[in-house]
Amino acid sequence: VKYNILRLLLHSGFRVTAAPAWYSPEQILALSPDALFISNGPGDPAALGYIVENVRALLGRLPIFGICLGHQILAQAFGGKTFKLKFGHRGGNHPVMDLKTKAVEITVQNHGFAVDAASMPKQASISHLNLNDRTVEGLEAPEYKTFCIQYHPEASPGPHDARYLFTRFFEAVVGYRNGGV
Repeated sequence: VKYNILRLLLHSGFRVTAAPAWYSPEQILALSPDALFISNGPGDPAALGYIVENVRALLGRLPIFGICLGHQILAQAFGGKTFKLKFGHRGGNHPVMDLKTKAVEITVQNHGFAVDAASMPKQASISHLNLNDRTVEGLEAPEYKTFCIQYHPEASPGPHDARYLFTRFFEAVVGYRNGGV
């Protein structure tokens, strides 16, 4: 996890406890978290089956927000598939549209894999789309209190268009704790 992610989570209002990727669902729940954040990381998400299974066991039990590799892991936890891009997404100028608001964010990206839109089940809908190649850039599953994005809202230096997502996550967690949906 990048330091700036932790800093932005703290700035949004969270108290943060970092757990290793190999923690079991039971170990995570023993920490009594209000939410789970799944960070970015390197490599092929298909090689991380044990993490996918752990995350699948936590779906619906905690609000979850994932970015980059965390997005791909969540997609697989819902039953979706990922694939290797012919050319990865690299750099700080990728336009991404929020399909709900139609707002376009300029994002920072650094990944070689993407989520297969056709493989996603109904409970996880596509929320963001890459305007360059139409790949999936975000998913949301409100009934599971989960959302994720492919790009890097913590980019530093880089565009700050997506930093609101950390506040959105905090406000959603507070809403869930106060009995919201």
